[in-house]
Amino acid sequence: MTDITTSRHDGHRPRGKFITFEGIDGAGKTTHLTWFCDRLSERAARQGARVIVTREPGGTPLGEALREILLRQPMHLEAEALLMFAARREHIAAVIEPTLARGDWVLSDRFTDATFAYQGGGRGLSIDKLQVLEQWVQAGLQPDRTVLFDVPTDTASARRGGARAPDKFESESDAFFARTRAEYLRRAAQAPARFAIVNATSSIAEVREQLEAILITL
Repeated sequence: MTDITTSRHDGHRPRGKFITFEGIDGAGKTTHLTWFCDRLSERAARQGARVIVTREPGGTPLGEALREILLRQPMHLEAEALLMFAARREHIAAVIEPTLARGDWVLSDRFTDATFAYQGGGRGLSIDKLQVLEQWVQAGLQPDRTVLFDVPTDTASARRGGARAPDKFESESDAFFARTRAEYLRRAAQAPARFAIVNATSSIAEVREQLEAILITL
């Protein structure tokens, strides 16, 4: 696959940018998503582009149907990972790649890093198996920038306590989320040019100052 930041879809407008938000449940990323999208849209507009907001699992009719199953139904760990990547393949084909190809930008609430963190780190599925699926499904596609909202697990747990009725992932133990966070940080260490880590224990204003600094680099 060609580089998603330098290839061109027509001769005039550059290929769009692909930005992802990541973090354990309770990290606070969703709190900032709309604000970040508004600010990101200002940057994209300078290139005549729009920002499309999407999510994983989800983003397509098939993906949203699979999301309900994944978040609510118990299943074998490998089946869970395969369904995640099935939803992702559809998401890439139907939403992400066409959007980037026409020069628009994609902002996704989670992508493959979440699968490595949750199914790999949290649940203990072989990282090697996930890497095979990643290579097959994505064919080299990676986000231009991944914003990782990082908080200690006890902080995230306290935040989740005030949320709506939890899904099966939100109901997991602090030990699960400690493993999930560790895998996120391992992924970030492997790809420091792609990841921007936000200290999400800060106030909303302070987090947005960090996000402003990231926006300048896009």
